[in-house]
Amino acid sequence: MDVSSYDLLATAVLLLDEQGRVAHVNAAAEELFGLSRKQLAGAPAHGLFGQDIGLQARFSQALQGRFGVLRQDLALARPDGAVPVSVTLVQLQGQPWAALLEVRELEHHVLIERNRHLSQELDVQRESLRNLAHEVKNPLGGIRGAAQLLEAELDDGSLREYTRVIMSEADRLSGLVDRLIAPQRQSLNAARFNIHEICERVYALLRAEYGARLQVVRDYDASAPDLVGDRERLLQALLNIAGNAAQALTENDTDAAPVLTLRTRIGRGLILARRSVRMGIVVSVIDNGPGVPEALRDKVFHPLVTGRASGTGLGLSLAQEFVQQHGGVIEFDSVPGYTEFRMILPLELP
Repeated sequence: MDVSSYDLLATAVLLLDEQGRVAHVNAAAEELFGLSRKQLAGAPAHGLFGQDIGLQARFSQALQGRFGVLRQDLALARPDGAVPVSVTLVQLQGQPWAALLEVRELEHHVLIERNRHLSQELDVQRESLRNLAHEVKNPLGGIRGAAQLLEAELDDGSLREYTRVIMSEADRLSGLVDRLIAPQRQSLNAARFNIHEICERVYALLRAEYGARLQVVRDYDASAPDLVGDRERLLQALLNIAGNAAQALTENDTDAAPVLTLRTRIGRGLILARRSVRMGIVVSVIDNGPGVPEALRDKVFHPLVTGRASGTGLGLSLAQEFVQQHGGVIEFDSVPGYTEFRMILPLELP
């Protein structure tokens, strides 16, 4: 395709060299970015969307063909404010350029509607599960009670082993049911605190549990302002995400040494569950593990969905619920060798 042909396209197109620098832009890109071709030429493409080290890594991997096609929603910083955009990066073969980057402006209401639909879908599923859990609770108590009475009547010690198995499994299932029907929607215990307080807590817990088996890296933005929220619920949400990542890293055999990164950044022009905000906090959990299985990507936050044999499938669902209670949302990107879950939180409660 002749380079002048790109000017006929209505969407912004940037052609990148092997280092991910801008080699050419079309007229639509000049208009979207508010910069001329001369100003954009030679600029690192990832830098057009803010100083995000994780984004730089994803662009680099996409240029190497790791993703096939990289698609992501980002915020484009312009003098008149942040603009939500959808980015598609495709590696090119047999062309003078290494990759093509297409940028489409997204209307705020489209993103808000997408997140609102996810929130409603999860609410319906959680309510259905809690109703089912209530129905299961009473029979479980009856099974355990019957096993306890039976054990008291048995003279043969070897037979009591079976009643203890019944009681143990009934207790395990009862614990799972309690987690499903827990009153998560009670009012938040709101307070103002710094997000790094819970990051440091999670860091300490990971170090205590995994020790030398897992390298945990802290990459904090020291300028991040305090936010208002329920410290314990946000701590549990971050711990659930980080715990999942740590288990994926230590339970799977990989050539690379397992590394988990806790990262914080100030987010601007954020699109959250039901609204947009000018500024918020983005807390990322990044790992170099095997990634989220393709079959689970569309339902990874659904209750009881898990890719681990020993998992309950409640960790990410509860994490998403806790974050949504704060008016935020959890998003993720994942390919083998790079997975990033992002807790996106407003500074104030809705």
